[in-house]
Amino acid sequence: GMTDAVMFAPDGNNVLPARVLYKKNILAFRGSFRPVTRVNVDMYENSFEMFKKENKVDIEKTQVVFEITLSNLRASGGEIDEQDFMDRARLLCSLGQTVLISNFQEYYKLSEYFSKYTDKKVFLTMGVDNLIKVFDESYYTKLDGGILEAFSKLFTKNITIFLYPMLRKNKIINSSKLIVSKSMKNLYKYFIKNTRIIDISDYNQSYLSIFSSDVLKKIQSNEKGWENSLPENVSDLIKEKKLFGHKELQG
Repeated sequence: GMTDAVMFAPDGNNVLPARVLYKKNILAFRGSFRPVTRVNVDMYENSFEMFKKENKVDIEKTQVVFEITLSNLRASGGEIDEQDFMDRARLLCSLGQTVLISNFQEYYKLSEYFSKYTDKKVFLTMGVDNLIKVFDESYYTKLDGGILEAFSKLFTKNITIFLYPMLRKNKIINSSKLIVSKSMKNLYKYFIKNTRIIDISDYNQSYLSIFSSDVLKKIQSNEKGWENSLPENVSDLIKEKKLFGHKELQG
């Protein structure tokens, strides 16, 4: 309750977001990362390649951020499980990433936060399921201006979304296949036409069937094969530190 965001450097130490983000280009990823999977790494690697190809982007003045919102950290009883989110941060840091723990449930609040520190380009990488929520008007009932007010804050002049596809009923869902409500159609088309939403086209299709919630259940039930869904050093660290309820099989 003392601050809206806490940041951890790749070495695991706490750092000041203002110092890390000041006047930087930002490439941000939001997720539960419970645990971080090959999908998350694929999203990062491919969107970073797209990011580097953007005009007027100085890689030397760029900060990659993996962000976890507190709404993803609450245990079933509604309390924050501090050990759980520290475990997630540790895994992301082990991949050499900077981690932001924030109190911003809505994406537009995250966008506003970044705009406090930089006027450079900001890219948000997200999956189709998250973009569907962004275009759901029910999320913005507390705003006087509703979804239009939220979008004016989310899509500032320097914000672009990189969209990672989703597999649904054996079909690939990307920006052209995504269905939004009738009232949102024209607005959605506007963002597509003006390249404020860009598909990640170079992705590993075999990863689309990986879901962190499924992997978590396998870890906690000692089901075999969960390691294949995670980066190798992440699965090793989970075993070594006994994270997420992992227990070694006996015999």
